[in-house]
Amino acid sequence: MLQIEIEPVWRFHKEGSPQTAVVMLGVLNEIRTTGKLTSAAHHAGLSYRHVWNLVEQWSEFFGVPLVETHRGKGTTLTAFGEKLVWAGQRMQARLGPQLENLAQELATEIKPFLHQRPSVIRVHASHGFAVSRLRELLDKEPGIGVDLRYVSNQNSLVSLAQGACDLSGVHIPRGELRAQAIKACREWLDPREDRVISFVTREMGLMVKSGNPLRIGSLNDLVETRARFVNRDHDSGTRTLFDRLLAQHKIDEAKINGAQQMEFTHAAVAAYVASGMADAAFGVEAAAKQFGLDFVRLLTEDYFFVCRRAFLDTEPMQRVLDIMKGQAFHDAVTLLPGYVAVSPGAVSTVKEFLDIVGPATSPPVKIKP
Repeated sequence: MLQIEIEPVWRFHKEGSPQTAVVMLGVLNEIRTTGKLTSAAHHAGLSYRHVWNLVEQWSEFFGVPLVETHRGKGTTLTAFGEKLVWAGQRMQARLGPQLENLAQELATEIKPFLHQRPSVIRVHASHGFAVSRLRELLDKEPGIGVDLRYVSNQNSLVSLAQGACDLSGVHIPRGELRAQAIKACREWLDPREDRVISFVTREMGLMVKSGNPLRIGSLNDLVETRARFVNRDHDSGTRTLFDRLLAQHKIDEAKINGAQQMEFTHAAVAAYVASGMADAAFGVEAAAKQFGLDFVRLLTEDYFFVCRRAFLDTEPMQRVLDIMKGQAFHDAVTLLPGYVAVSPGAVSTVKEFLDIVGPATSPPVKIKP
């Protein structure tokens, strides 16, 4: 199956000579992580000498050293080197999902002209780590194509209702905010024709700097400490959830320092905090751990899929359910901090799933479509 990848490329211009920084940023990030030039060389598939020359050439290009060597203690990045790495991480986290959507649109336009036309499942879902893992496994399946578009939580259900997708990814919180989230979903669900597919749970909370220097332990602490906050965009389901949490705790958003500063993914806000540009953000635990941040858990969300009853009978969808139930997917989710595979692939009616307004600890009942 045809796959297209679009990646952002950094080019620094100096005296009319553009320099591409992709390899250099990868080397610096590996040095930051391991403290070893040998590891950076191995990761880049280059010789130690080549990597060292690369670092020296870029240091000369900028006129500022990128690394510092310490006898017997390995290699560390300078402050400038750290800034470059985190800027690259933020760029990838911010643009990654948008570029994936663009690549998928391009692939969809090209496929009708090709002879090989696998069964394509159209998936509209809020961006999430477990969704990415599922997509990776589906890409390995011969004869199945996945047209995955990252859209907001509410828009995914609108897409399903309008026939623009086959699978809609939705997440709703457990606990006191569950009923409010369900109410917002109901108008786009058809209890007779729609079916709910259990997927995963994920932990949501505050991402804070390693060691939690401001001792942030609650939403109120964001106001009390005057912590610099970075928020999610208004169209995201995570932003809606955060706004509802503020209303629940009677916290005025205007009192949160930086609440109008926005990024577009969980990874992007985590990278923002990790780079020192903010003290806290709200999102999934997996993003916090990816960037070495501490995490203050606030609630658990159910992430599930919705599809039409008739679509469950199709051979491609049956294969998707088999992959969800398989060991490979379970193992992949186990590696994601804060994620738990909860009866993935189990099918329930809309009523059975959404009428549970409490903690919803029991898995949905599997039924025949």
